[in-house]
Amino acid sequence: MERDHAGASELRRSDLARRTGCNLETIRYYESVGLMPDPPRSASGHRRYGPAHVERLNFVMRGRELGFTMEEIRGLLSLVDRGSHTCAEVEELGRHHLEVVQAKIRHLQAIEAVLSETISRCTGGSAPDCPLLDVLTDRPAVS
Repeated sequence: MERDHAGASELRRSDLARRTGCNLETIRYYESVGLMPDPPRSASGHRRYGPAHVERLNFVMRGRELGFTMEEIRGLLSLVDRGSHTCAEVEELGRHHLEVVQAKIRHLQAIEAVLSETISRCTGGSAPDCPLLDVLTDRPAVS
């Protein structure tokens, strides 16, 4: 993913948004935090985006969809931008992220178990006693 502006076309930010499905404000944000390079400007000062911008924005968006943090995406882009990355370097970042995702899944499964068990005890009756409210009041530990 080239960071230079060679081959920039006449895509406006709104065109980039339509082409990638990314919100305009999100594109602005990614530019402000340095995940997207500043695009070149036309003689009249309008931003002009090219294929490299589309590719990079798709990369960032897909990374976000896969749950990578902004800093993790920044790290991956740094490796790519450096141009001398190895698969081992990328794999290391990917494995770390996978471990984080797996930990989140375990936590969500624990939450699911507590909710499932608690809701199964609900009678749906008109009495004010409710197992779910009791669990919320007691703040049981979910590991």
